[in-house]
Amino acid sequence: MNLTIAVLTVGDELLNGEMADTNTTAIARILGGEGYRLSESLTVGDVETDIAAALCALAARRDVVIVTGGLGPTGDDLTARAAARAFGRRLVLNDEALGQIRAFFAARNEAMDPRNEKQALLPQKAAILANDRGTAPGFVLSQEKTEFFFLPGVPDEMTAILRESVLGALHRFSGGVPPRRERVLKVFGLSEVQTEERLEQVLPPGVELAFGVDFPLVHVKLRACGEEAENLLDRGELAARRALDDFIVAAGETTLAQNVARLLENTGLTLSLAESCTGGLIAKLLTDVPGSSSFFERGAVTYSNQAKQQWLGVSRKLLEEEGAVSEACALAMARGVRRAAATDLALAVTGIAGPAGGTADKPVGTVFVALVAAGYEQVQRFGFAGDRSQIRLMTACTALEWIRRIAIKHLNDGAP
Repeated sequence: MNLTIAVLTVGDELLNGEMADTNTTAIARILGGEGYRLSESLTVGDVETDIAAALCALAARRDVVIVTGGLGPTGDDLTARAAARAFGRRLVLNDEALGQIRAFFAARNEAMDPRNEKQALLPQKAAILANDRGTAPGFVLSQEKTEFFFLPGVPDEMTAILRESVLGALHRFSGGVPPRRERVLKVFGLSEVQTEERLEQVLPPGVELAFGVDFPLVHVKLRACGEEAENLLDRGELAARRALDDFIVAAGETTLAQNVARLLENTGLTLSLAESCTGGLIAKLLTDVPGSSSFFERGAVTYSNQAKQQWLGVSRKLLEEEGAVSEACALAMARGVRRAAATDLALAVTGIAGPAGGTADKPVGTVFVALVAAGYEQVQRFGFAGDRSQIRLMTACTALEWIRRIAIKHLNDGAP
């Protein structure tokens, strides 16, 4: 069965620009990985009549509707009330939902505010979806030929319930077999066109190729249908990996930083960083990964020349003669932080992220990356394009890619 699926997000904050709608993006990505495609998405504010009207309109044209937001305990959380209104049901105190809310507070030894009881007021005949990450129970309503899944607006709560409860229901509606399987390979260092050129004529029949861009990465999407989908994807992925080789930096939902962290943990290599133009972005990406303390010793954000001298031991003479944005300075920064931290690896970046500060010799986007280890030093100049945030992100990803490659080399050879 080819399901038509819609997403409805609720919240004034999504319409007035206070918050971005990340939930629709997350739902589309997760469903896409399971072979489903969104037919449409809508956003409405915290107005009961508007929510009810949107629910009725979607019920008339979609098989499945995933609703997020408006399930909280405050007065502007109106989704449950709007659903009852839209489908002519009474709003009742759901004992299962109330028990779940009370259990959430009890597990944390916290007193439940009486206002949280409002979150158990749900449309009659609602089926509860467990939420062990927050106070808002999700719920399901069947309305004629349409199945409605109501999920909290908090992203981590929403995605957890989506994976744990909604995906299984979609598979059942589809006859037990997802309509399409997908695998994603993440490529860094090749453009979308260059990536496609490498994959032309190498994929087996039955494997569909699609692309997405999550700057600065290109996402290669391999898709197949039917009972042989997994076998086809195995063959397609093998062919793609051979064609793209070291340019594949991660796969599936794994990020480049997560892949680097895994490699460093597996090799036992320790790392220190000295960052200038990235302002700590590389350290931030790595420390977003749980367990990063096992390999990451320290990071120094040495923005000024004085900081480079005092913290990293970069000489004043070098800074005066070569400049802070130079090969010599990047190498001295990496040596300095490794000396101070006594780590296996040390990486440094220095550059001009813009929009001002560039010269004819060193325009905006000029960046130097240096990596040092015992008996090993590498430094290179780059010329990145884009705005300030893009240059900083490109620099950070390049740095992570350097670390990834040296960690792989260590795994293969036992040394950098």
